[in-house]
Amino acid sequence: MTFEQALAALEGIVQQLERGDVPLDQSISLYERGEALRAACQRRLDAAQARIEKIVTAADGRASGTQAFDTES
Repeated sequence: MTFEQALAALEGIVQQLERGDVPLDQSISLYERGEALRAACQRRLDAAQARIEKIVTAADGRASGTQAFDTES
């Protein structure tokens, strides 16, 4: 599932829960699924941020290239 798909699914769950017309047991299941989707989205965002932070800068502060986020500087 892509980030965008997970986010869309999470938004759908939030809308269902906010309407308040879902039975309690289903609400709990939706909440659990929503939490799993939120965690998946957060992991993807954290990975993207780590990659961005690894942009290598030159002495003048300008970007001079990139470095994979899973390697040591």
